[in-house]
Amino acid sequence: MREQAGNIHLVNSRASAGQTGLKYPSYKSFDEFIDVEKLKALDGYLIEKIKQHRGLNLPDFFLNEHRLDANAPHQPGAREVWLTKTKPGTLYNYLDLNKPELWERTEWAADFSLLMDFIATLPFYQTGRILIIYDDQGLEVPAHRDHLNTEICHDFIWFRTNLTKPFYMLNQNTGEKIYVSSYSAWFDTVNQFHGSDAKPGLSFSIRVDGIFERRFSSTIPRPASNPSSTPAYWASITQT
Repeated sequence: MREQAGNIHLVNSRASAGQTGLKYPSYKSFDEFIDVEKLKALDGYLIEKIKQHRGLNLPDFFLNEHRLDANAPHQPGAREVWLTKTKPGTLYNYLDLNKPELWERTEWAADFSLLMDFIATLPFYQTGRILIIYDDQGLEVPAHRDHLNTEICHDFIWFRTNLTKPFYMLNQNTGEKIYVSSYSAWFDTVNQFHGSDAKPGLSFSIRVDGIFERRFSSTIPRPASNPSSTPAYWASITQT
């Protein structure tokens, strides 16, 4: 059973290609805005650090809330390393990822210090949630949306140190799927679904949420409505 059709129709009626010029599926590569060579140099380091974390058998699993297929598992098996967490007394709310004042580093941030140093070079004014998602069991992450509020567009960068993870964007209305071919990306997490295919061996990605640096943010083209579609709008203009 798929996610309620009414919700999908509402979202896409506001962000259809015919009405706004948006193209789905789509993503905006951020490779031109980051030091890709420095990122790639972290590959072996992160592989070893993630393997060490996996050996601890900690109970941090990826939760797949807004699934395209309601029969897909809510907890598909991918693991997480939280490098920041909400501060004591702050209830976790997914829509608060862009509120840096609510977040602080975890003990794992020190263990991934070289990654944190790289994150400090990204075009953020401040950061909020920082999360590694990985799998070494050959499991998929079923197609899902991150939240349903079209008035909220989170500033984030998704990135990886290698191209192993088969990560995709999906147009749920046409079935068209596009795989991310870049090392980094920003994408519409509301008006389209995304996920990753099963892959033997270890695959992983990192997501950093926060507030983009003001000068950088001022260069981003914005749609007249449906703010959550901003990454798709930018991608549709630049075709990347």
